[in-house]
Amino acid sequence: MIRGLIAVAWLACAAGAAHACGEQLLGVRQTAENQHYVVAYTTTPQPIVVGRHFVVDFVVCPRAGAGTPQSVRVDANMPAHRHGMNYRAGVTSAGPGAYRAEGLLFHMPGRWDLTFDVVSGSTTERLASALQIE
Repeated sequence: MIRGLIAVAWLACAAGAAHACGEQLLGVRQTAENQHYVVAYTTTPQPIVVGRHFVVDFVVCPRAGAGTPQSVRVDANMPAHRHGMNYRAGVTSAGPGAYRAEGLLFHMPGRWDLTFDVVSGSTTERLASALQIE
């Protein structure tokens, strides 16, 4: 069901409706944006629990003139502590423009920047979303 909803969201984005990116994702939807892409995502569980693995379901929506992503990576770091996660996320495709990242874990509370690296051609663009984890 989630894959079907994500596919609908991707089609809306591909049609030029970047503002609608990920509207069909289940749960609380958050975004990370730059001039070329919008990434809409939701996490399971919500809220994220310190010390427990979580999943990120997300859709990458190109804005006008941006290339179709060839691959994406998901990571996170704590800017105040200058370190990242102790785990590396695995990303799998869930349909055109839709992905699932598994194996993420925030090992301490505080501000985390969840990052999405979107690769298109020889260009990699990083989009980030700040999360406050209690």
